[in-house]
Amino acid sequence: MPMDDESTARAGREGPATDRRGFLGAVWGGMVAAGAVGRAGETPTRAEAPAAAPDRRMIVRTERPLNLESTSPSLDSFYTPNAEFFVRSHHGAPAIGLRPWTVEVGGLVERPLTLGLDDLAAFDKAEVPAVLQCAGNGRGLFRPRMPGLSWERGAVGHAAWGGVRLATLLEKAGVKPEAAHVHFVCGDVPPTPKAPPFIRSIPLARAQAEDTLLALAMNGEPLPVLHGGPARVVVPGWGGDCWSKWVRKIVVAAEESPHFYMKTGYRIPRKPVPPGVNPPPEDMVPVEWMNVKSLITWPGPGASLAKAPQEVRGVAWTGEGHVVKVEVSTVQDPTWREAELLDEPRQGSWRRFKLAWTPPAAGEFTLQARATDSKGDVQPETPPWNKSGYLWNGYDRVACTIS
Repeated sequence: MPMDDESTARAGREGPATDRRGFLGAVWGGMVAAGAVGRAGETPTRAEAPAAAPDRRMIVRTERPLNLESTSPSLDSFYTPNAEFFVRSHHGAPAIGLRPWTVEVGGLVERPLTLGLDDLAAFDKAEVPAVLQCAGNGRGLFRPRMPGLSWERGAVGHAAWGGVRLATLLEKAGVKPEAAHVHFVCGDVPPTPKAPPFIRSIPLARAQAEDTLLALAMNGEPLPVLHGGPARVVVPGWGGDCWSKWVRKIVVAAEESPHFYMKTGYRIPRKPVPPGVNPPPEDMVPVEWMNVKSLITWPGPGASLAKAPQEVRGVAWTGEGHVVKVEVSTVQDPTWREAELLDEPRQGSWRRFKLAWTPPAAGEFTLQARATDSKGDVQPETPPWNKSGYLWNGYDRVACTIS
């Protein structure tokens, strides 16, 4: 297991905050009421709301640093609300607002830049709808298990990201011919001197792509601090490890970043390996493109439903390309039926789907979904195992009771 997830797991075991609700409320800065969260495995009392309201409380994976998983109701829409969007952090959010935030563009460039937020806002604006998914989403579903944050289904969300194209900034700075990679230095600070800083890079060609942004906004609002505000990278179709938060420096270089989170963390086997096998470093590659995946958002896990016509809903996405088909069945009757796809096909964005389902009898049923993308890749029943638990995309399964 790479150090990034081990250190996060240790942070989560340091013990609960003295006043947990107060701590979360303070860290969140009013984004979500403290009553809207619940620790994994607990069933806290519902916050004041109508009895039939969907449960949108987030699952707390760790408190320090804060890592929160979204629930199915929060994902049952085209855009995921900011306040219900999953939160992933290795070192915790940095202090924002103590001094003016600037972003430097340097390295192999002709004209180094230092840009304040007003400078960035003055560039031509761009907006892209894109899925952000933690590379470890679904880690808790792999068998055999591995250490680290046990994300299950909700370390993913979809938002409209607004800002400036990274290519625009690189063009203004003047990239030198020998450049091949772009590094991102972030504002979060490791908790101890021995912990590595979160510094990663992406290839120059991906940085110059039309849809790659330095985002300043999320769903029409200033980018929240917990989601990388005031400035983060958006790389549609790529895993969240590439979406650097709290960007302070953009460094153009000839080589890939030499830091831990590039050379050791967030790497997967070049070819599938049997469970328990740890390939040599030369057989590992960085996590980049996401794989095809679907998620059932209604009914939710453990739902009790009447023996009457029901609507199964969900979302599906992929990395390179777009989703062209989603199929739904039950484990009890694995006859796949094609669902209706909503929304326009677009790389990096998700599509909602729906299917009318009439339970054949009372009892226990497990719904399952699989997606197919424009490259012909089909969501597998079980994905290849890897020691870090990255890129789980097995059939999404939701158990429900019919009475």
